[in-house]
Amino acid sequence: MKVEENKLIIAISSRALFDLRETHRVYEEEGLEAFSAYQIKRENEVLPKGEAFALVKKFLAINDHFDDEKRVEVILLSRNSADTGLRVFNSIEHYGLDIVRAAFCNGEPPYRYINPFGCHLFLSADGADVRRGLEQGVAAATLIAGGACQREDGLLRFAFDGDAVIFSDEAEQIFKREGLAAFTSSEQAAAKRPLEGGPFRGFLEALQRLQSEFDQGSCPIRTALVTARSAPAHERVIRTLRAWNIRIDESMFLGGLPKGNFLQAFGADVFFDDQPGHCTSAAEHVTTGHVPHGIANLEV
Repeated sequence: MKVEENKLIIAISSRALFDLRETHRVYEEEGLEAFSAYQIKRENEVLPKGEAFALVKKFLAINDHFDDEKRVEVILLSRNSADTGLRVFNSIEHYGLDIVRAAFCNGEPPYRYINPFGCHLFLSADGADVRRGLEQGVAAATLIAGGACQREDGLLRFAFDGDAVIFSDEAEQIFKREGLAAFTSSEQAAAKRPLEGGPFRGFLEALQRLQSEFDQGSCPIRTALVTARSAPAHERVIRTLRAWNIRIDESMFLGGLPKGNFLQAFGADVFFDDQPGHCTSAAEHVTTGHVPHGIANLEV
């Protein structure tokens, strides 16, 4: 079966969708057999909501705007077996989530099925799986438990860092090696040359295609660029997005200010950043996805 080309597809791990900390503890401390027995014994007990639950619910609600066919889909990827995964599907049914496709891998890494399902984004609680997802050319992030700032207004808000997330880390490499003055000088000199794409460019383009199906005033998706850059390094970013024909709804050039309060004011349902320190800080305010890509993660 050919993967639907007009859909925006997100893959999510069961540990991101539901709070599986206790079951994961059993798996790590007592092994697979004990974990299986634990899950089967409790297969009719509803799992608590996880870090990405509200995001997934809002994402699936986008389909309510279309009469003909689904435009978004969530795929469940899990290290559970199909047998132990019954509790996961029972919980999905309990909460009324329209998730019908899944891969249960019986202890093996599930990232192998990201591309066969045609996924544009992979969200997981397992950093190793996320790194392998990025290696396959798919936008991927490790969700960090923390604050959540969902607004109950029907709008799904994605916020992105720029360098090493939407864009390549070419400019960030100069900043790390040579400092702020060299970074600023380099970006001014290259202001009219678009940056190369980062791991989230493809997802942002797919998001843009979905947004284009709505009038601007009625679109249920809103995007924001939240970057530590400031003038004059802003020009290259603006020209890059223009060259890619991508429209970002809001852009914040913070000049090194902490991002958390701005993300909260935007009402981000999820924020993606490559810097571990920025992610930890942002997670105090909103659900945050660490993108382990680029020079900031070479020793992480």
